[in-house]
Amino acid sequence: MEIGLTRISSKGQVVIPLGVRERLQIKEGETLAVSAEDDLIVLKKVSNPLEEDLETIEEIKEAWKEIEAGKYKKLASEEFLKEIEKW
Repeated sequence: MEIGLTRISSKGQVVIPLGVRERLQIKEGETLAVSAEDDLIVLKKVSNPLEEDLETIEEIKEAWKEIEAGKYKKLASEEFLKEIEKW
């Protein structure tokens, strides 16, 4: 898993770290689906936006339901990074 930090520009733009872009092969002009809940933002690469938009939105909705049902736990940043290191 690739992890990086980024900042929001004055125009609301987010730079996805190079390692993440390379791993997912994200190129300039490609489409990402965006979802948000509380203080969590999820980005998902969408290869064929016309066909995948509805499917992606449904997948994100299902993921939020799982999170709300307690299937996953919240971790502080430091705890999260320690868990990732274990993988």
